[in-house]
Amino acid sequence: MVIKGKKFLVVGLGVSGAAAARFLKKRGASVTVTDKAKEEDICPLAGEMRKMGIKLELGRHKIDSFENSDVIIISPGVSDTIEPIKRAKEKGINVIGEIELASRFIKEPVVAITGTNGKTTTTELLAEMLEYSGFNLFVGGNIGNPLIEYLDKNNRAEIVVAEISSFQLDTINTFRPKIAVLLNITEDHLDRYPDFEAYAQAKAKIFKNQQNEDIAVLNGADRFIRLMTENIKSQKCFFNFHNANEKGAAITGENLVVDISGGQKYFFDLSSINLFGGHNMENIAAACLGALAAGGTIGGIEKALRNFKGLSHRLEYITSINNVKYFNDSKATNVDAVSKAIESFSRPIILIMGGRCKGGNYDILGDQIRRNIKKLILIGEAGETIKSALQHKCKGGIKSADTMEEAVFFANQAASPGDIVLLSPACSSFDMYRSYAERGEIFCKAVAILRETDDRQKR
Repeated sequence: MVIKGKKFLVVGLGVSGAAAARFLKKRGASVTVTDKAKEEDICPLAGEMRKMGIKLELGRHKIDSFENSDVIIISPGVSDTIEPIKRAKEKGINVIGEIELASRFIKEPVVAITGTNGKTTTTELLAEMLEYSGFNLFVGGNIGNPLIEYLDKNNRAEIVVAEISSFQLDTINTFRPKIAVLLNITEDHLDRYPDFEAYAQAKAKIFKNQQNEDIAVLNGADRFIRLMTENIKSQKCFFNFHNANEKGAAITGENLVVDISGGQKYFFDLSSINLFGGHNMENIAAACLGALAAGGTIGGIEKALRNFKGLSHRLEYITSINNVKYFNDSKATNVDAVSKAIESFSRPIILIMGGRCKGGNYDILGDQIRRNIKKLILIGEAGETIKSALQHKCKGGIKSADTMEEAVFFANQAASPGDIVLLSPACSSFDMYRSYAERGEIFCKAVAILRETDDRQKR
């Protein structure tokens, strides 16, 4: 791909867009960055771009800039169906994303992980397995560092491990991971995609360019995934369920049994793992398959399983107050993630849900709400929508809160010793917070204040 002297338009000045702009400018391109945000909202990045000699068009998109570019790099937060992009495509202008741009220059093998839920946990765990196996890695993509930043690192990695979102897969053409992992596909981002089928097809693009010598790690219990990947070229390994003639991994009791080499089986002890819940067992199995396929050692995988601590905002245990346990699952931004969280507990749950709706079907939770939820507390824009779907399901009733602090207060009032208080929103955070992480942190602070108040009262 020729960069020097070409006119590139980067759409979206977020972390990914800024990284792409830096990469292109350093290699002699004429770079313009456009973002509908005003400069005061993206001040630090805007200043940096200007110092590098990158032209900025902020506050609106200029159609002429799109139509007069040689190549357009679109950030994952920007839909490729907006009118300026449509116009550029009609003129035959190449529109790609930062992942596709990076893949044109990365020579090392790539392990790519996607799925509706569990991507970050699986990516981090798989990376630790390979690091403990002695590999030098770059870990990035939809997690931490943009993939394009790898190309400006002084030290070359032996393997690149990348978390990849559906938004990033929307704009690939030639991206070809050596190992591609698809964890699951359930309803999500229906505020961006026209329907579930379109969202699922975006996820499936991770296998688009794989060849016979490449490997696909798939959720064998998901009939839709099996059907969707029936004709892919790569070699298949299944987790969660696999037939006798298939390579794969299965959980039996407290052991993970892996068979990927013609009958030779590997056994991994999961009795001391720091993750819990059936969904995390699936993530572990997928990570083991991906790590072994990439050359990971048995010892390295076992060490990672012993040491992995889990990630913040993902069924994260916070504290116990009067024998009531508090869990932060703020990263649960869709209905299926909430369902998996509820499945992880056998005790009565006071559930805090809500935020900005992503088009999910809350009715799916009805039976679990009836069986497992003692009280449902709602926050955010989607509160009334969720209430309408679930108001007759919760035996302990539904209560609305204006703030997270109020929600935690109501949850404490409803809880009895032995109960669980769980923040698992099923929605994005952008109605009230800058990110799911900020939402989770506010929850944790509210719980900490509750704990301090309780401790003072007991003195």
